[in-house]
Amino acid sequence: MRRDIVAMSQKDRQRYHLLKMVTGERVTLKEASSVMGVSYRHAKRLKRRLLSEGARGLVHGNRGRPSARALDPELSHRIIVLSRTTYRQFNDTHFTEKLTEIEGITVSRDTVRRLRRNNGIPPKRKRRAKGHCKRRDRKPHEGMMVLWDGSPHRWFGEDNSPCCLMAAIDDATSELLDAFFVPFEGSFGYLTLLEHIVIRYGIPCSIYQDCHGSLHRNDDHWSLEEQLNGEQEPTQVGAALKALGITPIFALTPQAKGRVERLFGVLQDRLIAEMGLEGITDMEAGNLFLKEHFIADYNRRFAVMPEGSQKAWRRLPSGLDINRAISFRYQAVVGNDNAVRLGGMLIDIPEGPGHRGYAKATVEVRQLLDGSWRVYYQDTLIAHTDPTPLREPIRAKPRRRSRARAASEEQWVYLPSAVERGHFH
Repeated sequence: MRRDIVAMSQKDRQRYHLLKMVTGERVTLKEASSVMGVSYRHAKRLKRRLLSEGARGLVHGNRGRPSARALDPELSHRIIVLSRTTYRQFNDTHFTEKLTEIEGITVSRDTVRRLRRNNGIPPKRKRRAKGHCKRRDRKPHEGMMVLWDGSPHRWFGEDNSPCCLMAAIDDATSELLDAFFVPFEGSFGYLTLLEHIVIRYGIPCSIYQDCHGSLHRNDDHWSLEEQLNGEQEPTQVGAALKALGITPIFALTPQAKGRVERLFGVLQDRLIAEMGLEGITDMEAGNLFLKEHFIADYNRRFAVMPEGSQKAWRRLPSGLDINRAISFRYQAVVGNDNAVRLGGMLIDIPEGPGHRGYAKATVEVRQLLDGSWRVYYQDTLIAHTDPTPLREPIRAKPRRRSRARAASEEQWVYLPSAVERGHFH
C-alpha cells in the first residue's frame, strides 16, 4: 500500500468531514462531538491529530498491521492438512474437538470454520431455512418418556452393506440410553432395546415412537376376537410394552419426534466419522465401540439436566419374568403326539404331572431373544428347547380344518420361508 493513500472507514470519513467543518469554523467542536458520539475531550484529541497528521491521524494505528492474536501460518497450514486428510469426514465443531483432544491444538470453532472456508473446504452439511414448528416441551423427569427409533443407513461407508442403528434417548435429558447395530429395523431390535433399557434404568412411563410395522398394526384385518374386544391385537413389541405397563405414543410425522430424528442426524455425522477414524467397518466392532466409548462421550457432550430431580423410572416388579415378557410369542395347539409344530420346527412336550398329556391343548409358545424356546400352558412352563434362528414374525391365517373359522382369524406365525431376508443369525 502506498504511504500517501489512507484507507478510511465510513466512520473515519464522517469524523474527517465534521472536524474539517470545525476547523473551517462552520460548526463548533461541541456540536461535532455530539454528532460523532464521543466526548468533548476526545473530540479535542481528534482535532489535534487532524491538524498535526492530517487524515492519517484519524485512522487507528493498528489498521493494516497483522493481529497480535493471529494464528501462526505453519499452524494454520497444519490444521488445513489435517482437515483434508485424517479428519476429512468431521464437521467444524467435531474437528475442533479432535484438534484439542488428539492433536493438542487449541483453537476456537470460529477459527477452524474461517480457515476451512477460506481454503475452499465446504461445510459438511448445507443449512437451509426451516419451516415454523412449535417446540414440544421436555418431560420434567427422567423416565417419563423414552423416544426410540431405527435408522437404516450405510453406517460403515459406501463400500459396505447398509444396516440399521437402533437407539433410544430420554426425553427429559436427551441422554443416549442405548444404541447398537442390527441388520435391519424390526421387532428383534426394538425388543432388545427395550430389554437393555428396563434392566439398566427401569421401566419408563411411556415410549414415543413412529408407526413402523414392528410397533404399530398397519393392516385393516380384524379377527372375530379382536372385534369382540374392540381393539386389534398388538404387535410383538406392543405386547411387550403392554406386559410392562408402558404407554405407547405414536408420532404421525418425523417432525413430531424431532429429538430422536436430530439424534440420528448427529450420529450420522459424528459416529460415522469416529468409526472411520478408528478403522471400524463391521457391526460387531461398531457395537463394541458404541458400548465402550461413544455412548458415554455423546452423553458427556449433549445430555442436559432435567427440570425435576425425581426420576420416574419404575423398578422391575419382583416375580416378573423379564425374559418371557420381552420375547416373541405364538399361539399353538398341541398335536395328538404331544408335540408343537411351528414353521417346520418340532417341540416335544414331556409328560406332565400325574402322567398327563397335553394333546389338543392351546399353549403359548415363546422364543426368547437368545433364540431358545419355551412352551407355557396356563402360565406353567411345560417345555423348553435349545436356540434356533430368530426370525421376524408375520401375521397370517393359520391352517385349520374349518375354512369359515380360518377366514375370521389371523395370528402371529413363525414361517422361515416368509422371512429368510430377515433372520438375525
